[in-house]
Amino acid sequence: MSDVALGLPAFPPRAPKGVGFLRGTEKFPAAAHHELANTQLRSNIGKATHTIRAKRLAVTAELPDWEDLRDAGAAIKTDVMNRLPELLEQLEAAVVARGGVVHWAADANEANDIVTRLVRETGSDEVIKVKSMATQEIELNEHLEANGIRAYETDLAELIVQLGHDKPSHILVPAIHRNRAEIREIFLREMDGVDPTLDDNPKHLAAAARKFLRHKFMTVPVAISGANFGIAETGTLGVVESEGNGRMCLTLPQTLITVMGIEKVIPTYRDLEVFLQLLPRSSTGERMNPYTSMWTGVTPDDGPQNFHLVLLDNGRTAALADSVGREALNCIRCSACLNVCPVYERTGGHAYGSTYPGPIGAVLTPQLAGMDGKDDPNSTLPFASSLCGACFEACPVKIDIPSLLVELRHQKVQKSGFGAEAAAMKAASIAMSSAKRFTLAQKAAGLGRVAAGRKGKISKLPPPLSGWTDARDIPAPPKQTFRQWWDSAEGRAAIDEARKDGQ
Repeated sequence: MSDVALGLPAFPPRAPKGVGFLRGTEKFPAAAHHELANTQLRSNIGKATHTIRAKRLAVTAELPDWEDLRDAGAAIKTDVMNRLPELLEQLEAAVVARGGVVHWAADANEANDIVTRLVRETGSDEVIKVKSMATQEIELNEHLEANGIRAYETDLAELIVQLGHDKPSHILVPAIHRNRAEIREIFLREMDGVDPTLDDNPKHLAAAARKFLRHKFMTVPVAISGANFGIAETGTLGVVESEGNGRMCLTLPQTLITVMGIEKVIPTYRDLEVFLQLLPRSSTGERMNPYTSMWTGVTPDDGPQNFHLVLLDNGRTAALADSVGREALNCIRCSACLNVCPVYERTGGHAYGSTYPGPIGAVLTPQLAGMDGKDDPNSTLPFASSLCGACFEACPVKIDIPSLLVELRHQKVQKSGFGAEAAAMKAASIAMSSAKRFTLAQKAAGLGRVAAGRKGKISKLPPPLSGWTDARDIPAPPKQTFRQWWDSAEGRAAIDEARKDGQ
């Protein structure tokens, strides 16, 4: 027997704290309270989500096999998670065979350093960017700026967020919380060379952005993108978008750097048939994306001549290690769950404090970055839901988000130890384990009628029970418990009458 101590298996690391955009500065209830006071934001988001939701329902209803497509998408993603290491190695080999270079980044720090080094090697101090959730997650733009490199977002909504010194509030439509009057003010204040007479006509705003970006497309030699899919079989990467800015970034520069979360890999080219039907219908309510750009390595004299693929972990392996929570990695970032969520519709994305807002963010963010301690803002995200189930019904790959939320709530309670909530559950368990104790507890609950007063509602409870009445009134307990009514003359008479009617 060897004398070498091999140690015990360690749980994969979460995303590093203090790096990237995966943890807010305050808990969800407090952040949501601030956002609820912004009536303009609520109006903007409500209008946009209702519009997208209606379009999605219309185009999904056209397909008689929509549910079969959802089943197929879920099966493919589940297969990917079951053999992720194998598929990633296959993807790497295919990319390298076709002239690309693959880099593995364990976390945000490594990914940011790799991309910064690659840009510096080109000699450029500017980059143009395709919309990318992964680069937002690691806050790549901020890291590049700290190292003297200016990144220009080319997606219109991302440009609005960037020029407004803001944070995205939606997976698909990052500037969903802004209206056109606000966008006009941002452009006039921040955009170089804009016509001072610019009005808030959407066509004129888009034209101003196009003019601003066109010069960058033609002169900046480095582009950075994300990837919607990475095909292990061929080494092909794919980006879907609606404006054509992605196509410009993916074809004009000399160097292309793609940052891709490791969960975005799919096994074969044929699998795209499923996802290119699911994704556009679920995200923008379109039958297909206006621009679907795909590239495989480097082609001499055609497109970028230097291609680098950065495979990003940043907590994904930790999520994969959770037998229940790993289902969240199936997400294809369509945002359908946000558009049907009653909580998101009222609070917007900023309340979640993460690149990933809404229902999927409430399960994905705590798994990527952790939810350590009762004061961690991420620990409140699993509770940012009514568990209505609308997200599950809308998800194109059938992620059971409500069940994942319940599981994360369970994990949170386990980590919290014995507190007020645990004490209340323990007391309820003791009361309900004995008929005598339960009867006494019911009688004691009648004292709540005193607190309710004449109006018959309890509007404010003292800590630690105050959370129950922060956003709702509690009806006063009834004058009689069911058991008391059953034993009363009135109850016996009602029961006898019901029995006669039943005969």
